[in-house]
Amino acid sequence: MSLNRSEKEAVISEVTSLAAKAQTLVMAEYRGITVASMDKLRVTARSSGVSLSVLKNTLVRRAVAGSAFEVAADQMSGPLIYGFSEDAVAAAKVVAEFAKTNDKLVIRGGVYAGKVLDVEGVKQLASIPSKEVLLAQVCGLLMSPMSRTAVVLGALAAKKAEGEAAEAPAAEEAPAAPDAPAAEEAPAA
Repeated sequence: MSLNRSEKEAVISEVTSLAAKAQTLVMAEYRGITVASMDKLRVTARSSGVSLSVLKNTLVRRAVAGSAFEVAADQMSGPLIYGFSEDAVAAAKVVAEFAKTNDKLVIRGGVYAGKVLDVEGVKQLASIPSKEVLLAQVCGLLMSPMSRTAVVLGALAAKKAEGEAAEAPAAEEAPAAPDAPAAEEAPAA
């Protein structure tokens, strides 16, 4: 399918805007993948906030010129699917997870923070937990000292309450001092 000049310009501007917002680019070869599998991949990508597209390599090279993704221009050859994501790990995670179950999708490389990633680099990036998981872990670390302190203080309060409860019955069992004066003893005869 041949694109006319205005369609090519539209594709270039769309990819340029994607590249401007994205932190990560992942490229994978999709030769031999069925349409149903490709649709499943696109649905997964869309739900993860990843823009996944099959694009002409020359148009992508023009679109990323001058951006952080320009460093991967020499890898842009062959039938590639491009995944852009604003989340640093989302694109790598979606493509790597799909590649585990479908051997027809072959990861070619990617770019993160202006650095070219090889296949292993993309897989390592995919193994990093998502932003939400990392934030939850940080919150857990911050909450840990506070929760430990609360547990210790709760245990001390319970121990103190047990001690006071044990002293109270002991005080009740002691003989009470008579309120009335004691009877006078009879003199000895």
